[in-house]
Amino acid sequence: MSPLGSTLKEAWQSYKNKEHYFSLSEINGSETWAAPLSTSARLLVEELRQSDSKYKKLDDSVLFAMVASRMAVKQSGWGNSTDFGINMGSSRGATKLFEEYHAEFLKTGISSTLSSPTTTLGNISSWVSHDLGATGPEISHSITCSTGLHSVLNGVAWLNSGMANKFLVGASEAPLTNFTIAQMKALKIYAKAPESNTDSVVERSRSFPCQALNMQKQYNTMILGEAASVACLETGVVENALAVIEGVGFATEILKHNTSISANAVCFQKSMKMALGNLDVAEVDAIVMHAPGTIKGDSSEFNAIKEVFCEHVPQLTTNKWKIGHTFATSGMLNLELAILMLQHNKMISVPFVASESKNRNLKKILINAVGFGGNAVSILISKNE
Repeated sequence: MSPLGSTLKEAWQSYKNKEHYFSLSEINGSETWAAPLSTSARLLVEELRQSDSKYKKLDDSVLFAMVASRMAVKQSGWGNSTDFGINMGSSRGATKLFEEYHAEFLKTGISSTLSSPTTTLGNISSWVSHDLGATGPEISHSITCSTGLHSVLNGVAWLNSGMANKFLVGASEAPLTNFTIAQMKALKIYAKAPESNTDSVVERSRSFPCQALNMQKQYNTMILGEAASVACLETGVVENALAVIEGVGFATEILKHNTSISANAVCFQKSMKMALGNLDVAEVDAIVMHAPGTIKGDSSEFNAIKEVFCEHVPQLTTNKWKIGHTFATSGMLNLELAILMLQHNKMISVPFVASESKNRNLKKILINAVGFGGNAVSILISKNE
């Protein structure tokens, strides 16, 4: 579930147009760009919230994950099986509830009874597990913006170890809250509202407020979005598989600053090389980049790609110009875009970035994600044929 819709069909239809899914909202006294869940997705969340009195006390991040997990398991063909593990993560977790409970504490000096149990990070995977009746291992974690793809890494590791045959992996994020957005603005990386732009690309910014992958941008343009994305992993290649994971890579680089990444993203170079293994780089048809829409974030990843692929740089794309940065879920949505492009054999490009069409069949796509701390993940997938 994302600003694009609540099904793969909806998402693909949304990807085929050249529109973004941002809207301006009044946050902290000023107009702010944000990408909320689609109407169809929000209706599913509200339906779940009203179905049980216990759910009314849960944070959106938990409800998003529960809805997405129900859909994933239903579509997977797992039927009534409960013998699967769960690894669900989030960068920020229960942002809305944290802020509400903290405001209440500052006002009254008293903390509500449910303030602790409903804001623990483990809430997401535990509620998903309870809801689905899963009997396998249950894992929660947070590794900033690469959390979702780290869930995939963990799932692959469990499957390869032989300790599980099926794993539900994913991430959920509901970051459109006052404090969370204020944090991003404090970092000077958030996209400005139209009236705040004073440079020569004002009109283009109004058309596409997030300029992810535009290497000529003069200012940072990151925008936050809501989403939850969940995938069902199995050993082997099953008939209804959406795609096959051919390689996984990960790396962490030593940083000079809490929010920095090296100019050539050493972490990405290592993670991409690990995911590719002995594969000829010329066989990669496309890369879905992390590309958060910041000057340094976009350029460092691009430089890393050039270092690894040299004269064989494949087609590049990102979805953040369209749906913003969904923190932990962003890598999973990159994975979703890659799967959809493989299934339809169609490249989804960035409309305001000139690109050379290679007119090649899409058979292998690399997906990237990275977060604060320089923790990069790369996953190579191929079409299920």
